[in-house]
Amino acid sequence: MPRALPLRISIRDCLILVLLVIFNTIHITDMASNNNMDTPSKEKSKESSHKNVNNNNKVEDLKNCPSATAGNIPECNTLHYPCVSCNRTFDCRYGATDNYSCYVSPKVVCNGAKTFSRAAMCRFCYQTEKWEHRCEQKANCNSLASPMNFYKTNCTVSDDIICLGERKFLKKIRCSWTGGTRWGTALILALTLGGFGADRFYLGHWQEGIGKLFSFGGLGVWTLVDALLIGIHHLGPADGSVYI
Repeated sequence: MPRALPLRISIRDCLILVLLVIFNTIHITDMASNNNMDTPSKEKSKESSHKNVNNNNKVEDLKNCPSATAGNIPECNTLHYPCVSCNRTFDCRYGATDNYSCYVSPKVVCNGAKTFSRAAMCRFCYQTEKWEHRCEQKANCNSLASPMNFYKTNCTVSDDIICLGERKFLKKIRCSWTGGTRWGTALILALTLGGFGADRFYLGHWQEGIGKLFSFGGLGVWTLVDALLIGIHHLGPADGSVYI
């Protein structure tokens, strides 16, 4: 039976481990302080969001509508919001197709009758499908957090959609944004230059990257571990974004 060699840890390895612990502590502290700084601004965000909710056809909203100087004057019944406003009382049956009374804005020039009806589903604007409205995306949250992060943002219904109530509304959506980091690039760096911490530096985890650089990827162990973590999407960008 060959005799097992004792595990030896040099002073250099101990210093590297101590530095990694210090850097990780600083990183966790920074993340906690950033989360606390975001908390007081939530109320202000809500107030500003409520102020932005407006369903009136302002003059600046009509800048893309046909005017007297336009070359080709379209038919009135082919126009959409904000050139046309459609209303209906709230006594319709939800989910059923009903007629909406539509009228063209006085400042819009078109051919044909300026008052007509259109058939559409009876529903409020905030009940439209997610592909029928667009929402403002935020990039100050962690997309990889567990449990999942959600935030409130302003959403606007598409111009060709007819619905009841305000066309701009608040909606709670999942945090999911990207900063341009590619999964394939991170995986290739982990497999080729992982011993020098290139994958960690690319993802923004510079503390761990320094540790891999001075330990030569843990003699290949860290390289294989990081390649596996990146491959299963368990290790992502440090800024909380998702891969593209």
